[in-house]
Amino acid sequence: MLMADLSRQIARNLAEVRGRIAQAAAASGRAPEAITLVAVTKYVGPPQIRALVEAGCSLLGENRPQALWEKAAALDDLPIQWHMIGHLQRNKVRRTLPLVSMVQSADSQRLVEAIDRVAGELGLAMPILLEVNVSGEPAKHGFAPDEVERVLEQVVRYTHVEVRGLMCMAGLEGGPERARRDFAALRTLRDRLETVALPAVRLDELSMGMSGDYEAAIEEGATIVRIGSALFEGVAG
Repeated sequence: MLMADLSRQIARNLAEVRGRIAQAAAASGRAPEAITLVAVTKYVGPPQIRALVEAGCSLLGENRPQALWEKAAALDDLPIQWHMIGHLQRNKVRRTLPLVSMVQSADSQRLVEAIDRVAGELGLAMPILLEVNVSGEPAKHGFAPDEVERVLEQVVRYTHVEVRGLMCMAGLEGGPERARRDFAALRTLRDRLETVALPAVRLDELSMGMSGDYEAAIEEGATIVRIGSALFEGVAG
């Protein structure tokens, strides 16, 4: 595909996704600006990412640390903000943190501790979201819902991580209704935790919803949606 055609297709995709976000936001009584779009770059390379950034979307999420390192280096001339949204092994924290503005996938106490320690050594304050396995699927990373309050009580001791909210992925089985229940469960958990009023913890953000279910996620309270395939439909990886 010619670069001009690729750019036009991605710009159309971005406009469509933003329009659907706006409609879902309106259905939930919120403004479109209340929803943050994170473009997931897992299956595309620098040409597609460059076209997306040039179309006006520069907040990107990557699932794999090594891929994030490579793409950040290849696109360092662009004003990109990266979020780490996939599983982050502790031995990859040091190389990843300087490249990202948020780790959305803080999925274990040991990982949170590693982020805090390395961020301190690097002179950073790192925003994180706690990943919650609301579906209970064994293959998924994340805290069990009943663990999160205890984790928050521990996190307040750290000085270089800033908890901003919660993140989840909907269950793989059960279709749209199961996804909606999972999103509602994360919102309900967040609302309950807010009543605990732990110091130094903010739970403003709910990152939930991907290309197949982001409208339901928004209607259930998502403030961040992670969208990949819908933005790159019709273009090669």
